[in-house]
Amino acid sequence: MRNRYLLDCTLRDGGYINDWEFGHDNIINIFERVVASGVDVIEIGFLDDRRMFDINRSIMPDTDSAGRIYGNLDRKGVMVVGMIDYGTCDIGNIKPCFESYIDGIRVIFKKPRMHEAMEYCRQLKELGYKVFSQLVSVTVYSDDDLEEIAGIANDIKPYALSMVDTYGLLNPVELTHIMDVLDKNLDPAIILGFHAHNNFQLGYVNATTALDYDSDRDILVDGTLYGMGKSAGNAPLELVAMYMNEHYGKDYIITEMQEAITTSVMDFQKRSPWGYQLFYYIAASNRVHPDYVSYLMNKRTLSITAVNEILSRIPGEKKLEKDMKLAEGLYMDYQKRECDDSSDIKDLSEELKDRNILMIGPGISLKKYGDRINKYIKDNDPVLISINYIPAGYHPDYMFVTNTTRFLQSATRLHEKQNRDIKLIASSNLTQNERDFDYVINYSSVIDEAAEFPDNSMCMLIRVLVKCGCKAAALAGFDGYTPDNVNYLDTDKAYSFLNEKAGTLNAYAVRFFEDIKDRINIRFVTPTEYTKITQSST
Repeated sequence: MRNRYLLDCTLRDGGYINDWEFGHDNIINIFERVVASGVDVIEIGFLDDRRMFDINRSIMPDTDSAGRIYGNLDRKGVMVVGMIDYGTCDIGNIKPCFESYIDGIRVIFKKPRMHEAMEYCRQLKELGYKVFSQLVSVTVYSDDDLEEIAGIANDIKPYALSMVDTYGLLNPVELTHIMDVLDKNLDPAIILGFHAHNNFQLGYVNATTALDYDSDRDILVDGTLYGMGKSAGNAPLELVAMYMNEHYGKDYIITEMQEAITTSVMDFQKRSPWGYQLFYYIAASNRVHPDYVSYLMNKRTLSITAVNEILSRIPGEKKLEKDMKLAEGLYMDYQKRECDDSSDIKDLSEELKDRNILMIGPGISLKKYGDRINKYIKDNDPVLISINYIPAGYHPDYMFVTNTTRFLQSATRLHEKQNRDIKLIASSNLTQNERDFDYVINYSSVIDEAAEFPDNSMCMLIRVLVKCGCKAAALAGFDGYTPDNVNYLDTDKAYSFLNEKAGTLNAYAVRFFEDIKDRINIRFVTPTEYTKITQSST
């Protein structure tokens, strides 16, 4: 077994948390503390010619900028490297190594661009740099792909070839297999590197697995202070350093790393936390890009079971891409659980069509205008239908449920003695939970597929009433959308991601009411943002 090296990439990978705006004092403090700790390599940030020079940021347009930020600092013999995401920094922005503060450059690239990226690595090597070729999403490389990239590397002979577990998908067995293939095919002089992410809480153990790999080849592993990095974060530098001190006779000064954490990292963690989270675990367990998970969870209509089911339908070649049109199509296909609702519509129609209807929404007006609502109820004896929740102070006759998450949150209250007589009208996209629904309405028949948000539950219920032959309905608590969520009685029911869409959503509702006015008369018992609707007062 030969040498084992430790690389710190806090100022580069940690920059995803704060857009690389550490502040000049923090940049210097992190650099000096990490260098003082005795790591073998420190990565000082991205070289990206799309960005302007900013002394407060560790992302720089050229190698000269690196000198402007770090040039007066004592590196104490530690190798200094920068990183380039292939295609974001023209070779003309890279001075020869002897004119630069930087000793080496790491180049990240995805598999489809490996040939052109490796030629770029050749150019950097000709400029005198130690070049690290970084295989983004190494988990998408087949054994044949790994052998191919090893052959290219043997021709170019970069300083290191590194495996990047971009989405934290690897476990020690899988990592060892990849290392087996590369170690067998790679020139012995080329260092084998590994960069972990922590989606499965395996960043640290995978880093130690790479260090312990039985090979005469030099091996290098990455870490960041306190695991700082996007999504679930990285292998914590201080833990990996401690392991190497104990098992490889290193003498990294852990206290220097701890000082950097307390003085320059913890504040960022408080502002924008990173680390193991359900969100990133779901992405990793389905081996998909996290944006797919974000997209589906932001729908706020799906159970985790449903999210996983939809993710499982993403084709293999699309899993690590960000095809949101595909995601929307899969979502809509999943929701469209077609059912024959003719019998349920007939039965529901017999109960509703000759009655006054009062729909109850989640708006703050329920509280502000309680007297008005109660007077309406006293004067009109309506059937009360709430949407996706049981409103405090009112006992609905029916609850219309379109949202699996909201339904599951209401399940306990529905089993309470006083609520057992509430009848459930469900759209067919829901998964049932213990209690059968009284009526199931075909989901696709009550949504608007052309709308940006097809499944507006207020509009869906009104379409159900129309199907049942109801000629009128009164609405309370449908206050419309505002940028600050102030219209919600329970802010937990407010979706902050809709804030910026408030105007669009209100305009859609206005158009909807206009389009449907010939089929059902809508009146508002409480004020609403839908200002183009003539307000009715009691």
